Amino acid sequence: MDWQLEAAEVRVLGALMEKEVATPEYYPLSLNALMNACNQKSNRDPVVSFDEETVEQALEGLRYKGLATRITGRDVRVPKHGQSFTEKYNMGRREAALICLLLLRGPQTPGELRSRSDRLYTFDDLDAVESTLTRLAEMEFVKRLPRQPGSRESRWAQLLAGDVAVAEEPAAPMERATPDRERIAALESEVAELKRQFEEFRRNFE
Repeated sequence: MDWQLEAAEVRVLGALMEKEVATPEYYPLSLNALMNACNQKSNRDPVVSFDEETVEQALEGLRYKGLATRITGRDVRVPKHGQSFTEKYNMGRREAALICLLLLRGPQTPGELRSRSDRLYTFDDLDAVESTLTRLAEMEFVKRLPRQPGSRESRWAQLLAGDVAVAEEPAAPMERATPDRERIAALESEVAELKRQFEEFRRNFE
């Protein structure tokens, strides 16, 4: 990609993609409707509080990158806004659904993506989610993150805002003998030696 999204552009694009599929009767969106979609508290991570100026600037950036459109005209009372990302990259509904969820909620596991995608696309099973993520990874739109300690699945992240830096797991500290452990080991050795000497002494009187 010859572009990279800012944080506000990520949220605006994700909201446009979501509303296009989930509420097509209200799409394209007015500026006010889009601001509310960005700021809604459900299905968003993190929750934000954008004002109209922030959304307008994000839309301007998206239009410059060829990822959003502004619709005006004699029959349009207020300007409406739509996304052109999926059309530009010839993206199907399953790919668009996963990208949308990653834009709106950050890195997620395939299981989380499947459980949250019903309003956008219904995946038959986890294999279908995994294969779609693999295709998106080949397009360099997503990447698999290292599995976190205690997690059964790896999370996936979108790359439209640039690569995702992941802190490496700290190496487990090497176990070192403490003075107490050394003292216990020495005592155990002395006890064993005393037992051996006692057995020899007892045999002398049998």
